[in-house]
Amino acid sequence: MSADGNQIGAATGPGGGANEKLVLALPKGRILKELTPLLARAGIEPEPAFADDDARQLRFATNHPQLDIIRVRAFDVATFVAFGAAHLGVAGNDVIMEFDYPELYAPVDLRIGRCRLAVAEPRDLVRRDDPTRWSHVRIATKYPEITKRHFAARGVQAECIKLNGAMELAPKLGLCRRIVDLVSTGSTLKANDLVEIEHIADVTSRLIVNRAALKTRPRDVEGWLDRFREVADAA
Repeated sequence: MSADGNQIGAATGPGGGANEKLVLALPKGRILKELTPLLARAGIEPEPAFADDDARQLRFATNHPQLDIIRVRAFDVATFVAFGAAHLGVAGNDVIMEFDYPELYAPVDLRIGRCRLAVAEPRDLVRRDDPTRWSHVRIATKYPEITKRHFAARGVQAECIKLNGAMELAPKLGLCRRIVDLVSTGSTLKANDLVEIEHIADVTSRLIVNRAALKTRPRDVEGWLDRFREVADAA
């Protein structure tokens, strides 16, 4: 009860009541295409609008009355889950590493979205460069925290310029000499005359969960963890 005697509504977020719907945050774009068959094998059927590219809604019902899906930018999934707006989500471990939220638990590797984080530089620089002699580097990247940690472990100071895309243009236009970015086939690097010179981490997409939700609704959350784990193992 509130001070004036009125009943307070049910709590929201992962700490809410047992009757609250679970929310699963999914990333837009390339990963969602790979994820869609896994959702089907896990028995999740979103409402038709989810597959409609012209639909503007961001929250969708599923065939499970107690499970909704939200569709957000890939880089935002971890934030929605960490701060309790969603109970579960799918995020690449690049995003998980970048934000390093203590509220997140990533127990299931879905083995999709395979790529790697790497350092790259122009081909003509490779011929005369010696990375072992670096003491300071300027890097264009979407991942400043990962980049700083990677180079700090080598005793190198990294000055990071945050970009959200078109990273390969940075060396060409004199913004910096090197980049840190996701690499899949390497074709984009090659097309821009860049060469991968250091591997930072392998990347796949993980099923993540809010730690508070796992504690307060263990049966509901663990049920989905087990289901996705079975699907990933079978794949």
